[in-house]
Amino acid sequence: MESNNRVAIETVSGALPPKVSKLPWQQAVARYQNADTRRSLWQMLNSIAPYFILWYLAYRSLAVSYVLTLAFGFLAALFALRIFIIFHDCGHGSFFKSKRANDIVGVFTGILTFTPYYAWRHSHAVHHATSGDLDRRGVGDIWTLTYEEYLELPRWKRISYRLYRNPFVIFVIGPVIDFVVLQRLPYVNVSDKAREKNSVLHTNLALLGILVVMSLTIGFWEYIAVQLPIIAVASSIGVWLFYVQHQYENVYWERHDSWDYATAALYGSSFYKLPRILQWFTGNIGFHHIHHLSPRIPNYQLEDCHNSSPIFQEIEPLTLRSSLKSLRVRLWDEDRHKMIGYHKPVEAE
Repeated sequence: MESNNRVAIETVSGALPPKVSKLPWQQAVARYQNADTRRSLWQMLNSIAPYFILWYLAYRSLAVSYVLTLAFGFLAALFALRIFIIFHDCGHGSFFKSKRANDIVGVFTGILTFTPYYAWRHSHAVHHATSGDLDRRGVGDIWTLTYEEYLELPRWKRISYRLYRNPFVIFVIGPVIDFVVLQRLPYVNVSDKAREKNSVLHTNLALLGILVVMSLTIGFWEYIAVQLPIIAVASSIGVWLFYVQHQYENVYWERHDSWDYATAALYGSSFYKLPRILQWFTGNIGFHHIHHLSPRIPNYQLEDCHNSSPIFQEIEPLTLRSSLKSLRVRLWDEDRHKMIGYHKPVEAE
């Protein structure tokens, strides 16, 4: 990471993105790194309360029409996304000024989103420390291979990679398996520390308690009929957001010796410019370049930070339409410094 006192953007050779150099980005983000307790509490209220109300309406609608149940469940899933952003900010210690408050709310929202707080916090911290680094892939990110690595794989592993990258698998089946099954398994956690391992167990016990209570009150199948679609929709949208934040044609990847923190943040994390209503439901996570530059900024400050400095206006946004092109990228081409499909373009041969 470079630390300098003046502004300059240096263009490097070839197809590399502009390299962030000598930027006073620390000063640009510093004023937005403080949590506002009132705004945090208000966000909890306008996210968690509607979620519970919609969950109850979805349950009550089972007696009327399951289509109506799914409609309420879809709306509840959107609020579950906002709850996950609160959980996410707590994991970064940015939602409240108090570490204890962040941890308490993080554990609670983690139970609501079926995610063990301390275990997830650890793997996500690794993701932030290694994002865009080709030599430190594999923790908390999307499985990404270079073109050469893919060619060297045995046939069965190429098939596995293609299956993993299939949109139906990665955005429909995979998210449910991840949040319902994989998040329940302690050995999936990359940390050996007791707190991270125990957080998986404690979350599982809390979820089991909820399942037992709901089964005894509203019924087991009724609970599944409401909760499963909510998890499916929320996790699917969440995985898409995470995917498009780091998987697009002109994303940044570099070998460790050439890797740069600020460049990886600004050019290896997308600025996903969403319509206002979607920006609200996704907790401003579309300003992912700002988030990676400074994870200490709470979600409700990200847009203001982006708009405050000319440094960030150089970032080309992804729109809903342009982000769909990300579905075609599969491999990192080290020669062209771009994400490509499974076949290298002819001009790059």
